[in-house]
Formats: sequence, C-alpha cells, structure tokens
Amino acid sequence: MTLLFDPFRELDRATERLLDSRQGPRLMPMDLYRDGDHYVLTADLPGVDPGSVDMDVDGQLLTIRAERTPRSKEGVKWLTRERPAGSFLRQLNLGQGIDTASISASYENGVLSVLIPVAEEAKPRKIAIQSGHATQVEVEASK
Repeated sequence: MTLLFDPFRELDRATERLLDSRQGPRLMPMDLYRDGDHYVLTADLPGVDPGSVDMDVDGQLLTIRAERTPRSKEGVKWLTRERPAGSFLRQLNLGQGIDTASISASYENGVLSVLIPVAEEAKPRKIAIQSGHATQVEVEASK
C-alpha cells in the first residue's frame, strides 16, 4: 500500500481544527419525511455505541444526543484521523399536532430511526354537512 503525503492538505486540516468555531456538539446528518399518519426521522450515527444514544421530548422539543468515543491504541502512530469523535446533538421543534407520548425509536447498522406519529386530532377527517333537507353531504377536510 502506497501512502502519499500532502503537506498542504495536512496544513489545511490543522488550520480547520484550530479555527473551528464548533467546539461543542457536532450535528448529525438526518432525513425527515411524512408517511401517512406519521413522520419518519433517520439520523446517521456510524460507529456510535447504541448505549450512548439519548433521546427525550420536552414539550414540543425533541432532542437527540449521542457520543462517539475515539479509538485509541497504545503505541499507534496515526497517519490521518478524519472521523469525528465526541458529542453529537440534534434538536427539532415538533410543532403542534404530534403525539409526543407515542414517539418510538430504533438503532440499527449505525442509523437511528425515529417514528413520530401525528396526533389523532391533527389527522384529516370527514365532516358531515347537514342541510335544511334530510340529505347529508360528506366533504373531506384536509389541512
């Protein structure tokens, strides 16, 4: 295996680390979409121990925290170290119409999947319209 050393690339990396304003928790990349009566959030957390993932809801604020500990071995000389270690944090304002008591999550193959159900009162429903006559007409109410 041949390794090429680029001193300018290493200088750029060192400068980035020194000038990095994000000394706190890092963000985790995520996707969020609605599928019928629930939202699905998936967040990439490769190399994170599932036991270090913490998720809580406070009012309408969903917070996800995770920790990736750096691998270190005695006597190892690192040639490059690009995978970030430390704390990861993501917060989302869920807004109205979410059933926060029924949120569930699973972690598999480095991906955290969160199922966020829509509250029953926020789901589209049929509304019966009464007229002066005996006939009823149903119209679909949608958001």
